[in-house]
Amino acid sequence: MSNTYDVVVIGAGSAGTPAAMYLASAGLRVLCLDRNASAGQGSNKCAIGGIRATHSEPSKVRLCLDSISTFSRWREEEGDDIGWLRGGYTYVAYEQKTADLLKRMLPVQRAAGLDIDWAGPETIAAIVPGIAREGLLGGTWSPGDGSASPMESVYAFCRKARRAGAEFRFGEAVTGMEVSGGRVEAVVTGSGRYPCGWVVNCSGSQAREVAGMAGAEVRVDPDCHEAGVTEAVERFFTPMVVDIRRIPGSANYYFYQHTTGQVVFCITPDPPITGICTRETSEFLPLVAPRMVGLLPRLANLKVRRTWRGTYPQTPDGSPLIGRVGPGNHVAALGMCGQGFMLGPGTGALVSRLITGALRPGDSEVLTALDPARRFGGEEALK
Repeated sequence: MSNTYDVVVIGAGSAGTPAAMYLASAGLRVLCLDRNASAGQGSNKCAIGGIRATHSEPSKVRLCLDSISTFSRWREEEGDDIGWLRGGYTYVAYEQKTADLLKRMLPVQRAAGLDIDWAGPETIAAIVPGIAREGLLGGTWSPGDGSASPMESVYAFCRKARRAGAEFRFGEAVTGMEVSGGRVEAVVTGSGRYPCGWVVNCSGSQAREVAGMAGAEVRVDPDCHEAGVTEAVERFFTPMVVDIRRIPGSANYYFYQHTTGQVVFCITPDPPITGICTRETSEFLPLVAPRMVGLLPRLANLKVRRTWRGTYPQTPDGSPLIGRVGPGNHVAALGMCGQGFMLGPGTGALVSRLITGALRPGDSEVLTALDPARRFGGEEALK
């Protein structure tokens, strides 16, 4: 193929589709490639829909605040119902060490622009009616966070990207990149060769393999998480509830009630289950159900309709890799650590500003913090 694209985006998922949308909206000629049959068929379709700026890493707070701005305005500005609900997030504390950790993070979170505060047990009980009161010390409350439909959102982003002129080619796995003089000259698939000015690598759990085609090394290693959804019932609570207490088998769990009335839930295995297997297991429900019902007994009579398993492309410190890596025109938007849906619009907008040279105040600090070549140390406390 002789046509040259300004940008080839690899991956039409949580990060790649909004990246294509913002780049095309900036007037660039964009091609988005994905090996699947349609947008959002990788990790995106496994996301449970939570969207929070409640992180301990300031760069992630800022990116997700940008994302929340996009999600919350979408229906009014674009006309699509993507299931946005500003239900807030609460991290609950039943142990003093959890309360101390959450309180220590508040100044950093507020400095990054997050609306968050500590709430006592009476307030948490009002926010989550019926929550177990014994031992409840309180929790953090961030009312601006929320949720949306991952699939409705990615389809909406794809439609807007196409209206702006972006091309999408599905069923085309990237098989190589032609690199010369420190630049990617073309992206190659089984169906064609696509010369380009820039490459944006949003390849999710295939990050190491795809980046290696450009001669770049990225530290992304997927692990597996399971999730489930119940039958629909009348709304009885609003926020995403997160409990970060560790027990044998799980590091934390979280759940919320979707706009449809269904309760959607997930757990973080401990130790991690590495790899890319997406076959659900019989261990998941017996592990997560007692924890959820113990926290909110009203969940006990709900019927679980479906469970599934997805991959979280993890980095050593729990924060994504965003910026140039390897060839000078190869930009990574990788290692979202299971938070690609909430980080996606903010990340896509940042990548677009990086490529077009329209960086805003504060962007350089975010790019430095999330530089793919950074020295990894510590771990994002709320990953």
